[in-house]
Amino acid sequence: MNDPWNTFKQQPWLPLSKVAALTTVLVVALENLLIWVLTQSETFRLLLFSRPLAIIWFMAAAIGVGVLGVYICERWQSQVFLKTSSLWALVLCLMVGLLLKSQLPIPFGLVGFSMNAVIGVILGVFWKARPYWRYWN
Repeated sequence: MNDPWNTFKQQPWLPLSKVAALTTVLVVALENLLIWVLTQSETFRLLLFSRPLAIIWFMAAAIGVGVLGVYICERWQSQVFLKTSSLWALVLCLMVGLLLKSQLPIPFGLVGFSMNAVIGVILGVFWKARPYWRYWN
């Protein structure tokens, strides 16, 4: 039988944490750009914060974090062999990054640390990484 603790310890934590750090920095930069656009345009502000679209925007942003994390891992950390267990490790690293981001004194954020963000990041990671699902260990 597989030892789950041993599998957990054998994940490529350093490259995945670098991917999560870069993803978090890019998310903060994109959110600051969005804040600047919102201060410049009343139309974008109304579009973003209209009630039905706001839920979609926040969920799409969380899914985008997961997709961005996998994309960066594919392109930048090519030595990481993506498989199901390393994708779950990437989700954990991205959530730690979002937890640290939520502690920053940023006035507005599309993606914070919440249950909706956890679900969105999981959906984004596993949606983008569909070709890697065949590797179960």
